[in-house]
Amino acid sequence: MYKFLIRPFLFLFDPEQVHHFTFNLIRFFCQFDWLRNAIQRRYTISDKQLEREVFGIKFPNPVGLAAGFDKDAALFNELAAFGFGFIEIGTVTPKPQKGNPKKRLFRLREDEALINRMGFNNGGASAASVRLKQSHKVIIGGNIGKNKVTPNEEAETDYLDCFETLFEVVDYFVVNVSSPNTPNLRQLQEKEPLMKLLQKLQERNYAKAHPKPILLKIAPDLSDEQLMEIIEIVSETRIAGVIATNTTISRANLNSENKTQAGGLSGKPLRNRSTEVIRFLYEKSGGAFPIIGVGGIHSAQDAIEKLEAGASLIQLYTGFIYEGPSLVKSINKQILRRKL
Repeated sequence: MYKFLIRPFLFLFDPEQVHHFTFNLIRFFCQFDWLRNAIQRRYTISDKQLEREVFGIKFPNPVGLAAGFDKDAALFNELAAFGFGFIEIGTVTPKPQKGNPKKRLFRLREDEALINRMGFNNGGASAASVRLKQSHKVIIGGNIGKNKVTPNEEAETDYLDCFETLFEVVDYFVVNVSSPNTPNLRQLQEKEPLMKLLQKLQERNYAKAHPKPILLKIAPDLSDEQLMEIIEIVSETRIAGVIATNTTISRANLNSENKTQAGGLSGKPLRNRSTEVIRFLYEKSGGAFPIIGVGGIHSAQDAIEKLEAGASLIQLYTGFIYEGPSLVKSINKQILRRKL
């Protein structure tokens, strides 16, 4: 029903406006316990065989919602009703920021993709922390970044501020240095600044009574040499793992009229490259650390490919928009069938 009735209607309107509309709609429906329970019964599969213990956390199933969908931790409880095993909020920054000027989100229908240049629009880490203090059972990841006006030389301060603000209310952290939509942010993926940033975060982390897992989200546009450096960095800093991958700046083999828009590309065109990165990291590291696979998952088979390439968990974003909430259930059903 979603693909043939709901999606065609929603795709008549501006994608960012549709995002806010669907958020409000989900919030409205889920305020009624009977309706929320009905949604949960329809889309959630509870089975011990789906459980995964990764970086010390037990996930009820391996299918999560990627960062970018619930930037401000405004709808995590409601979104969990659609069967997700975990929700990643953010990217959040220390101070609120409006992000880049609109229009900044574009559909590429022929390619089943999106281009965004949102620019970390969010209400700030403190506001997200307040909302996350409410009761919730779903596992929450906190994706953190720096404010646009903060120079790279001072980026550590922003990441540490976010870390401290969210520490008590998230289950794991993700360091986002790979978004193409904040000027010069990707320069922090270079080995020296990245090592320094992660070491500072780990120092603060290990000073806590109960440290939290810290993961690094990387771009799909890294070379093999850079990916080998990522493996070294993970080993030396002892972070918990990697999320592969963020959006891409590549525009290869696109057919849609919006293909020339600036920003990060997500969706089906990213599927093969993100899987290649997962496989490379897994094989070259000998499976030394967990990988969360994300990028171009539009079907259960796409998810299986990433798990077989070496991912321990997967995340959805653009596929969730194009395929609808039944995608989560179909992936989990296929994982059970394949006994992965």
